[in-house]
Amino acid sequence: MVLDKVRRKSSGKSGERVGLFVDGPNILRKQFDVNLDKLREKVSSYGRITNAKVFMNQFASEKLIEAVASQGFEPVISLGGEQEGEGMSDIDVSMAVKAVEALEHGLDVMVLVTRDADFLPVIQKAKREGVRVVVMGMDPGFSTALKNAADEVLDLKKYMEEGD
Repeated sequence: MVLDKVRRKSSGKSGERVGLFVDGPNILRKQFDVNLDKLREKVSSYGRITNAKVFMNQFASEKLIEAVASQGFEPVISLGGEQEGEGMSDIDVSMAVKAVEALEHGLDVMVLVTRDADFLPVIQKAKREGVRVVVMGMDPGFSTALKNAADEVLDLKKYMEEGD
């Protein structure tokens, strides 16, 4: 299975610069029970995290925004769009722009925490720049195209369940 297959092992070098970008509306849902501390711990095995951003929409609760900030992530609030389903709006463009901007400041590893195929162009751009791309996500709805484009794919649900 693609999720269990890791194409390339991380060197875990402390000198490697890592950008961590979390698709909040897609990943931070009660049904997934994602622990941001555990996520940051895993991602830090790839190197020094220079960017740790969680993208949320204007419908995110103050409590969620505060929890994200208190766990050492920068909350990025994107405006626009309609309130959909469980209070979500599209933050993809904002997250994609910030991820590409981070490439300009120098990254060795980009970690995208999402299930959304909309980030395929970001992966392609990062790889053209020589940046290793790790995608962390889970089913249902984890894009096959996203998994196939990444250098490494991690099943976030499986990782969150480890050690519990």
